[in-house]
Amino acid sequence: MSKPRARDIGIPFDGVPGKYNAITDVPGVEVGATTLLEDDAPLVVGQGPVRTGVTAILPRGKGKEPSPVWAGQFSLNGNGEMTGSHWINDAGYFLGPICLTNTHSVGMAHHATVGWMAENYASHFQDDHGWAMPVVAETYDGCTNDIVGRHVTEDHVLAAINGAETGPVSEGNSGGGTGMLTYEFKGGTGTASRKIELGGQNFVMGALVQSNFGSRADFTVRGVPVGKEWPEDAPLTALALQEQGSIIVILGTDLPFLPNQLQRLAKRASIGISRTGTPGGHYSGDIFLAFSTANDIGMPPMSEANQPMFNAMQSLSDHYLEEAYSAAVDSIEEAILNAVIAAETMTFVKPSGYQAKAIDHDRLQTILKKYNRLA
Repeated sequence: MSKPRARDIGIPFDGVPGKYNAITDVPGVEVGATTLLEDDAPLVVGQGPVRTGVTAILPRGKGKEPSPVWAGQFSLNGNGEMTGSHWINDAGYFLGPICLTNTHSVGMAHHATVGWMAENYASHFQDDHGWAMPVVAETYDGCTNDIVGRHVTEDHVLAAINGAETGPVSEGNSGGGTGMLTYEFKGGTGTASRKIELGGQNFVMGALVQSNFGSRADFTVRGVPVGKEWPEDAPLTALALQEQGSIIVILGTDLPFLPNQLQRLAKRASIGISRTGTPGGHYSGDIFLAFSTANDIGMPPMSEANQPMFNAMQSLSDHYLEEAYSAAVDSIEEAILNAVIAAETMTFVKPSGYQAKAIDHDRLQTILKKYNRLA
């Protein structure tokens, strides 16, 4: 049974989504997830409860020939981790899968992804002097998961990568987003996409978020101050805690962008998340990555004798960037709301006695109707 999405309950959005309304609408992009989900039990570090996982995004699928994608990265607030970002900021590209998980599983996800790349791209790593700097990013799920127990294993990461496919993407309590909160409701994994037509050609902008951010009072849905209308059952507010979470935004497109354009695109994720109300909390890691599958020039050879003198690349004129920016902002906003709408209630493990409640769809619809914002 598929989970409901924001459009299913009548939330109106701008723009036209792709076939799956997911990042997998970008040709060649595959997504997989490993979800570790246990029933309620008292917290025993090292034993559980385990409510976490891994989400894997493969920009070029599982092809055996390594081929980087052009990329740009931006951090609105850096209280978090995204490996590989130094090289992306210097060289403008990365190679291999992107993995999203919890804060304490970054090392394992990195270790496993390096192994997958070494095996999958065997000629590059065994016959040549290849090296791996995969992208792994995180958000903190310690309220609902035994995060200190570090339950994500190499096999869990490999299962997410090897299970990646095109098509619909599981949202809410899924993959790396399994134990996450959003505006003090249950949150998690969300995705959305937008079609873009430029010069008679069709392109796609897709977003995937691991959403674990926001204070209830700030929560806004399509301009409606839902958080102010719905102050109760906000666990962090009840505990007198500031925002404790983070959000990772991954943007993918088949538009031909240069790395500097992709970095500017990644910056627009700040606007996408702000559409849902956040001012960007001090304790939040708001970290964004944008990549383009266009301009596939393959893996540069290591041998100097075989190096091409020039790379032939196409890039979109800056004049048309506004359409891409709008598609990115719209996709991110919808992806966050999809994560919230699909999520299911989860109890806290620390401190006990609290819940990250799934948002009540009927009540949300009632609030939106009050402001004439329901489709």
